[in-house]
Amino acid sequence: MKQIIFLTCLSFMLFGCSTTKTSKVQASPNIIIVFIDDMGWADVGFNGGTHVKTPRLDQMAKDGMVLTDFYVAQPVCSASRSALLTGCYPNRIGISGALGPHAKHGLNRDETTIAEICKERDYATAIFGKWHVGHLDPFLPTNHGFDTFVGIPYSNDMWPMHPEAPKGTYPPLPYFNDDKIVYSQPDQTQFTKDFTNLTIDFIKEHKDEPFFVYLPHPMVHVPLHVSEEWDGATGLGLYADVVAEIDDGVGRIIDTVNELGIEENTLILFTSDNGPWLSYGDHAGQTGIYREGKGTTFEGGVRVPFVALWPGTVPAGTTSSEPLMTIDILPTIAQWLDVPLPSHAIDGKSAVAIFEDEEDAASPQEAYYFYYRKNQLEAIRWGQWKLHYPHNYRSMLNNPVGSDGVPGKYDWSVKIGLELYNLETDPSETTNVIDDHPKVMETMHRLAARIRADLGDISTEVEGANNREAGKVTP
Repeated sequence: MKQIIFLTCLSFMLFGCSTTKTSKVQASPNIIIVFIDDMGWADVGFNGGTHVKTPRLDQMAKDGMVLTDFYVAQPVCSASRSALLTGCYPNRIGISGALGPHAKHGLNRDETTIAEICKERDYATAIFGKWHVGHLDPFLPTNHGFDTFVGIPYSNDMWPMHPEAPKGTYPPLPYFNDDKIVYSQPDQTQFTKDFTNLTIDFIKEHKDEPFFVYLPHPMVHVPLHVSEEWDGATGLGLYADVVAEIDDGVGRIIDTVNELGIEENTLILFTSDNGPWLSYGDHAGQTGIYREGKGTTFEGGVRVPFVALWPGTVPAGTTSSEPLMTIDILPTIAQWLDVPLPSHAIDGKSAVAIFEDEEDAASPQEAYYFYYRKNQLEAIRWGQWKLHYPHNYRSMLNNPVGSDGVPGKYDWSVKIGLELYNLETDPSETTNVIDDHPKVMETMHRLAARIRADLGDISTEVEGANNREAGKVTP
């Protein structure tokens, strides 16, 4: 375990700093994070979704707190997951895109994960599901603070049956137990059930000690698969069936926690790694009123469903519209556990005040920055404002979507210029108001200059001063 010390707060930097405020939480809380793959903001009932049935998640929302403006750091798998795990913007730590089976890099051993934060308080730690921040040995979960790993190292479509990849692109999909491949080409119909059951078993086994379980479900990423029990159960199609099985699994986890009598000392978080993969049509989710989806930095790509449950600490039936991001989860957990933040720079800041519904609690960040591709600054959210810098993006707006697991073709020629949106009045990002708000633009350009000096921006050819390298394996 690497040494961890408190960060020095530097006013000119955008790193997260440990807060001096003491939370009312005294005991070491159990932590369960359920991280869905490619679930859209509107793919849950508590956000208005009607094309799916999510009764257990809707009840979780009633019993906990919904964050309406929760974001991922980037709208793609590996980058998004690295941000959640480390509290860092992915480009700070050298992670971009979606790492495949031929990648020779992954999450650097020098980075600190949520699991390692928990290990400072002697937690039992486990991950069941999809890892996707490096499949080679140095990058596996068991080298990043997790006692146990059962699941797949990257996305479930990175296997020989991919509908668009030329033959030979992908090797057989491996299935890991800790650091060993135990077999290949797993039965994906059992993924949701098996990873849920493993989570429940782990909770029961460690009920008398603090634990952290990370449950990154491979679903609802294509190819969609569902167990026999849930096949056709909703009458709304395969996508809804897959969501329903996940929903039921979350409910079973909550039931287990309640039956064991540990609910008041257990934090459960539910969210997604990015918006829906829209090209897959009936095998993809929905964003509601929000523009575009996965692979874009519009709201539909980066705004995701979020609910937190912790009876007695997170007030029931509450909603917050304060912006938060996955980078803020690690420092929030660190404050609850009274563990210092990593000695290296991170970007997240504690949101304990929001989760505990303190009076006048506000987002801990001045702004959030949306990078994409290797290191391109595409957008900034500052308060109610969303500024997009010129960039190309992919869209299905004028193209037919796919069906039955075969995707449609994106239009990659679409461009956006320098455009400003007021998310308070225009959450769908339809009306550019840049000419009406010169003072807002002045502030946001200043924020952009700061983050570019820190992390860089290939679109303006600025090289950041504080980026770190990903872990690498030499051939």
